[in-house]
This record gives sequence, structure tokens and C-alpha cells, in this order.
Amino acid sequence: MDALESGDASTASKVAAITPAFWIMKILATTLGETAGDFISMTLGLGYYAGLAITFSALAIIVYFQISRDYRPLMFWTAIVATTTAGTEISDFMDRSLGLGYLWGSVVLTSGLLLTLAIWYWRDRNLSVTPILRRDIEILFWIAVLFSNSLGTAFGDFLVDEGGLSFIQGALVTAGVIGVVAALHYLTRVNDVLLFWIAFVFTRPFGATFGDFLTKPIDLGGLNLPRENASLITLALLLSVLYVSTRRSQQTAASKQSA
Repeated sequence: MDALESGDASTASKVAAITPAFWIMKILATTLGETAGDFISMTLGLGYYAGLAITFSALAIIVYFQISRDYRPLMFWTAIVATTTAGTEISDFMDRSLGLGYLWGSVVLTSGLLLTLAIWYWRDRNLSVTPILRRDIEILFWIAVLFSNSLGTAFGDFLVDEGGLSFIQGALVTAGVIGVVAALHYLTRVNDVLLFWIAFVFTRPFGATFGDFLTKPIDLGGLNLPRENASLITLALLLSVLYVSTRRSQQTAASKQSA
């Protein structure tokens, strides 16, 4: 686990390098956040109020340590998972406890995300996440991440519950959006910062609908896996990709220093 605890070539920044491995881990983190969030509120029977309190408290503690230390891959991705888990609870709480529905919940979350990005741009004149060096900008980054993951959850639930799509169909729709964003990145000159945040939002419903596919009952189109088992499998995959990518980054940095 040493590789997961040490920094890499992006040590100066507080955000992981944006590589294909980043997006794979983001999707796995969102899947884990969906299954873990549902495990807390549904499997354990704690409900959305208690689930939101638990996940938000854990998120606050994890992000505090993330902000107060230098970049650590394991801590960074723990914080990402915490935002996706809390995002699941926030979206469900707004829809089912407050009765806002997915449409108005999405409007509130979109407004929060746009306001956060506007404040970020006003303070820094830049919305790029590579690099993030200042603490105030990092705080805004994590607020934007929480809003985007909550919004992605609401959109994924909207596709399935109100759009009438199966979990796999919902995942395919969001995968199509991600594919379009990737094509725009590689084939056009569309602003990369804009594409990053679109991809960041839509990787959330992709992971969330896939997480629901793993755990929902068979008669609803899922595989009916226990949420705790699905969470553990997804966590193992996330840690494996994180370990490999971190080791590769360290080896690349070491070879550059010795050259």
C-alpha cells in the first residue's frame, strides 16, 4: 500500500492527473458511492435523514484531511468516494424526503454547481483543475465535486424512474454522452475545462445506474447482488486501478529524474 500513500508526478497539485485511469477510477468511485449509499440508508434501514448525516459527517472529516495535507492518491480518491456516497444520500433526500422530485432537485443542484463555479472563476479567473495549488480554490473544487456528483445521481435516477429506461439503458445513454465528450476533446477545439465538468457530471449517472443494475431486484432489471458485496467488489477494483496507476506514475517520474 506504500504506493497508494505516497505522492506522484502531480504532487504539486492537489488533484490527480487527468488521465484515462482517472476516469476509470471516477466511474468505479461513483458505482461504489451508489451501492454504499444505498447500503447505509436502505440495507441498514437507517433512512435518508440518518444516511445523509452519516455520509456528510464522514465527508467533512475526509475532505478536511485532504485539504490540510499534500496530495496523497489514496486520500484524494477516498474523498471522491465520500462525495459520491454523500451525493447519493443528498439526491435521494431531496427527492424522497423533501418531495422536490428529480426535476426540481436537479435545478437546485445545477444552480449550486454553477454558483460554485462562478465564485471559483471570480476568485481565480480560471476553472482548470490542473493544477490546484491554493486552499480556497481546493475548497471550491470539493464543493463543485459534491454538487456535480449529487446532480449526476439525480439525473441517473430520472432516466430510470421517470424516463422509463432500464438500468443498462440508462448506463448506455450516459456512456454515449461521455463518448461524445471524449470525441470533442480529441477531435475538436472545444474548451477542455467545459468538457471536463460535463464528463465529471455524467460519469456519475453512468456509475450510479450501473451500481443499481448490480444491486436492484431481478424483476426490476438488476442482478440482485447484496449491496455490501457489490461495494466490496467495486472497492477492490478501485484500489487495484489506483495502485497500478500510482506505481506507473512513480516509475515514470523516477525515469525522468535519472535521464
